[in-house]
Formats: sequence, C-alpha cells, structure tokens
Amino acid sequence: MGPFQVVDATIVDGSGRDPVDVTVAIEDGRISQLGAAGAHGERLDAGGLTMTPGLIDAHVHLGLSSPIQPQFSFQISTAEIAADIFATAGATLDAGFTTIRDTGGIDGGVVTAIAKGKVRGPRVLSCGPVQCQIGGHGYYGADWEPTELWSSHHVPGLCALSMMSGNADELRRNVREAFRRGASFVKLCVTGGVVGAHDRLTDTQFTAEEIAVAVQEAAARGTYVTVHAHNNEGIRNAIEAGVRCVEHGTDLDESTATLMATHGVALVPTFAVVEQLLHDTAGAGLGESTRDRVLGVRERMTEALAVAKKAGVRIGLGSDLIGPAQDRRGEELKLRAELETPMEALVAATKTNAEVLGLAGEVGVIAPGLQADFVLWNGNPLEDPKIFADPANAVLVVQAGRIVKDLR
Repeated sequence: MGPFQVVDATIVDGSGRDPVDVTVAIEDGRISQLGAAGAHGERLDAGGLTMTPGLIDAHVHLGLSSPIQPQFSFQISTAEIAADIFATAGATLDAGFTTIRDTGGIDGGVVTAIAKGKVRGPRVLSCGPVQCQIGGHGYYGADWEPTELWSSHHVPGLCALSMMSGNADELRRNVREAFRRGASFVKLCVTGGVVGAHDRLTDTQFTAEEIAVAVQEAAARGTYVTVHAHNNEGIRNAIEAGVRCVEHGTDLDESTATLMATHGVALVPTFAVVEQLLHDTAGAGLGESTRDRVLGVRERMTEALAVAKKAGVRIGLGSDLIGPAQDRRGEELKLRAELETPMEALVAATKTNAEVLGLAGEVGVIAPGLQADFVLWNGNPLEDPKIFADPANAVLVVQAGRIVKDLR
C-alpha cells in the first residue's frame, strides 16, 4: 500500500521509554518519521488506541501444531499437519506477533510459503530440525524403533523436528544438512527436557567439544547456535563451546548466570508452555507423565529469571507453546509482566528479542528507518497486561507496512 500515517495513538516504542502521543508516518514498508510535520499519505485514525512494535516470539514450534504423539506415530495425515501449521502461523499474526524464531519442527518450505505470501504468517527465522544426541531430548520414535528410521517421520518441505547425531562428525554433517535446507541459525539440545521419554532434566547431552563443532559451522555462515538447556552443567558446556543463547535455563544458578553475562550469552525463558503442560497436557497430545515432569519447573524458572536479571544477562521472551493450542501466544507477556513489569515484558518481546535474533535495527522498536511492524491494542497493556493474552485485543496488525489484520 502507499504512504500512510497513524494519528491519535499512544506510542509505546519498545525501547522502554515512556509512552508518547505522536503521528507515525509509514512509507515503502518502513517508518519514515515520528511527528506530524511533513507527514503525508492516507490518515489512519487510531482513536486513542495503544501502539506497540509488532511482538516477537523467540521460541516457537510451528511444526508442532498438531497433537504431538499422534503426529509422530503417523496417525495424522500430511495434509492435516500442514493445515495445522498454517493455521498456527495465521493465529500468530492475529495475536500481534509479526516476527518469530522457530526453534525446531518446520522445514524450509514453510518459511518460503509464508515469505511468498501464500499463507498468512509472521516473518520466520528457523533452525529447521533441532540437533540432538542419539537417545537424547528431541527423539519421539517408539523405544523399539531404530534411530536411523527417525528421519522417515520428516515430511520434506514441511516438518522435520530433529536430527540425531552419535558423534562430532555426524553432528557436523547434520548441521550442514540443516543449513542446506534453509536454516538461519542452529539449535542443539544439550540437556534433557520436559517433553521427552528418554531423558531427565538433570542429563547433559553432547560434550563441549561436540557443541563447538556446531558453533564452528554456524560461525562459518555468519550465524549462531542456541541451546535447549535446563541444568547448569549443560549451560556451562555450551558457553565453553561458544553458543550465543540459552533456551529455558530452568535451574540457572548465580555463578553460571555471571558466566553467561560475561560471555554475552542471552537467555530465553519459556513460561507459557509450563502453564500449558500443567493445565492441559492432553490438549497438547501428550501423556500424563509429561505433567509429572513439569511439576516445580515454573518455580525454578522464576528463580532463574531473577538470578539472570541480577547478573545482567540479556533476557528475551519465548512462549514454546506446542500442540494445537497456540492461539494465545501473548500469554507469555502476561506471565512475564507478573514477574517483572508490563514494560519490561514488552521490551523483552520487542527490542531485546530483536537483538537476540540478530534483527536489531530492522524490527523491535518504533523508530524511523525500521520496518513498519506495529500493533494497535484495545486498551493499555502497560496498565493491564492481560490485554496481550487475548488476540481479540490486537485490533490492527501491520507488518512491513501492510495491514494484515484489521478489526476496526
């Protein structure tokens, strides 16, 4: 669409600064200026709504939009899996999220289909399949199933949850294969996880030397490695190897948090999935044993957030929602606002997440020169952060200067 300007909105720009009331001018998909002087194009009257940058979710699993156990036991058709993935992509936009980092589950075809506008969805950065240790977190085949058959669960161009490596050479090959399929960063599982049957949260997976191989391959392509990690030994192995980000960090202690801060390693806590698994395990297509594994995780992750904050770690935001119930992605901001402030939750989901994703200067803040990604909210989420949790409150969503949702 041509140039336009948004008037009569309260602007919360994502930087952490106090809200302001200024005109926002958009041209060629970018914010051209803040302020009415010289602004031109069609006027869009916001009617006093609150504007924030388009939200960013740094931990998404579009490829896990179907019930998980049925999906990986071949009980759901490829057509239905695709339908679920694309429905989740559209629901993500409708919840006010204009950019996501997919941390495992989709193949490059999904990213391409969304980028071409063939289906509605946010801007997607993807690791493709997660890199996992044989017998470690990320394997959902039957116990009797030989590891080498796991790749038959992939649907080329659509979904590929994980790749299994038995040593550093296999890991190097699998990382290169993920890049061949279009990955823009790498994710490894370096500890056990909550949603798994073959490991415990206290397990460490991959050695520091093996993790370093993935870091080397990522660096060769000008990108980075993030790791699924719940315990401190796994996090320390990853830091030693040179990773840039840690997902979850449930049991993070003070000394490890200090090490993260010293090495510039970011943390992405994930509270919404913990709530989801505590209250609706079956809805995600998982057994009751998963709920048992998640007990106590929220309390420990809450403490880890405080420890990381005190140490000066850069802290992003991710929902990690799985299964069909991924429409209320903004729950993560509501939960974080209860532990910090609504403004801190918003900054984590915008400016900080843009930095974590390597998109600083492109998205995450409402400022001249950046992509015109923004949301008009029905109410002030800084006063009532529950507003973030209900997609109906995202009245208008604009991505790269295009209106992609309009409830006015």
